Amino acid sequence: MIDAALEAETLEPAPVLPTQPAWELVRLRHRALTPDAPGEAATGPVWTFVLEGELELVTASDRYVLKAGDAVLLDAFTPHRLLAAVGARVATADLRLMVPPFPVPSPLLIRDFADRHYGVAELVRSCPLGGECRPSAFASSYGGLIGASMLASWAEDEPRDPVTDRDPAVAAVLAALADDPGTEWTVERMARVVHLSRSALNDRFRRALGRSPVQALREVRMLHARRLLAEVDRPIEQIAHAVGYGSTAAFSRAFAAQHGTAPRAWRSPSDAG
Repeated sequence: MIDAALEAETLEPAPVLPTQPAWELVRLRHRALTPDAPGEAATGPVWTFVLEGELELVTASDRYVLKAGDAVLLDAFTPHRLLAAVGARVATADLRLMVPPFPVPSPLLIRDFADRHYGVAELVRSCPLGGECRPSAFASSYGGLIGASMLASWAEDEPRDPVTDRDPAVAAVLAALADDPGTEWTVERMARVVHLSRSALNDRFRRALGRSPVQALREVRMLHARRLLAEVDRPIEQIAHAVGYGSTAAFSRAFAAQHGTAPRAWRSPSDAG
């Protein structure tokens, strides 16, 4: 039996990683929050930029006061609530860091985002995407601008070397999942890619990304599903199998749990009814 300590030291070839993290923006909108409205509970991923006023962000472990010009990014695993002590206007975007190459804190709070990234803030204020957008080449570039600005400010505030944060085993598994999301992946199968045990792989995913291999697999599959849904002529049934679900019903349940809406309604809001 291989000693666990030796197993943890197994060396895997480092995969070729993109020089810049990739971002996906699904939709962006401006909205008002009022003191008399109940606190809005939500799960990420979401990017919030305070346009006017002041609000409070409440997570399971902390509370943060956000003022005009501040911005915060939360991942899909951080339940949160927004409370407006006074009237506030915010821009919110369903912004995702796709297959993160290194761990990013959630919440990631950037003070004075508007002053530090004036051009990006003005784009958000003018809302050239029309208040509510669907995936497109422009939306992808727009999300990349916002995400890169957040990470740039984070690096300024807390100097760090992202390369040292990369776990080659985690990166190799993520690359394998992204290459073939339709495979019948199990934790055991993922672990075999990098010659680790289930428990060792789970530990390394938790340390590197703050999530389990199964959660990462779901994110990769949902990313691929969103891209396929942008092809309006592709049947939902075909998409379900392409991203590793045995039935349309199973895919629809998983997609709705992640996005709050069914695949067909996400593709075309007019089909929601």
